[in-house]
Amino acid sequence: MTATAIAGSSPNLADDVKRQARRATLKALGSSLLTFLLTLVGVAVMWQMILIVSDLSPYVAKGPADVWNFFFVEEEAAANRAEIMGNLAVTLGDAVIGFVAGLLIALLGAIGFRLSKGFEHAMMPIALLLRSVPLVAFAPIIIMIFGREFATVAVMGGIVVLFPALVNIAFGLQQASQQTLEVVQVYGGGSIKQLTKVALPASLPAFFAAVRVSVPGAITGALLAEWLATGSGIGGVINGYSTSAKFDELWASVVVVTLVSLVLYNLVAILENTVLTRMGMHPTKRL
Repeated sequence: MTATAIAGSSPNLADDVKRQARRATLKALGSSLLTFLLTLVGVAVMWQMILIVSDLSPYVAKGPADVWNFFFVEEEAAANRAEIMGNLAVTLGDAVIGFVAGLLIALLGAIGFRLSKGFEHAMMPIALLLRSVPLVAFAPIIIMIFGREFATVAVMGGIVVLFPALVNIAFGLQQASQQTLEVVQVYGGGSIKQLTKVALPASLPAFFAAVRVSVPGAITGALLAEWLATGSGIGGVINGYSTSAKFDELWASVVVVTLVSLVLYNLVAILENTVLTRMGMHPTKRL
């Protein structure tokens, strides 16, 4: 084949690669959206079936239709939505604080593990301790040290997020190709260069997995912090709903938190599938 023929075929090859990349990305996006919708339907069906099988009193146990009526059909539906969504906004704000704190510390800790085995041996027992001891046991000490405001929310949420994110990211950083690391070293690159050029890009699948796990974990940490410390948000009011026999508000709050957790988890999954497929790093959706 002549040089002219090769040059003429290059644009066609580039166009084919771009088309395949777009097709794979759209396929990954569609698959993620379908999974998300099926998850919502499955949760609703399981919820209704459990209520039917358990034969609980309708006064206490509310089904999907009851929650729908609470939000959209009853005369006070607008006030109901305003109350629940106001509490939800507080909880999501607290969850963001814990998510950022826990994920940032996990990322820095995993990088430290990658660069120094001594640091890993020193810090991993502390991470295991935070994972092993229930947060309820730590709560009085945390509240005594940090009070009942922003710092306590960050600490409690960060503790819930920290360990699973740390393990995932640290594992991902260890998956870098040894041959690629050696190439960087041959060209004069040190540990930092190997980290930034090879290890961090190779850890993207593990990083996205850590983010996926951290999203519901951050919401759980926010609910715990509100219940045990701040008294605000859904975590702070849900116990009051139970003791006051406000079961409509109780179920609506639980449903909203669960739904938001599912939505955020699946949004991260959609982003993960799209990015990794686009980069050719998805294990089942390569170009």
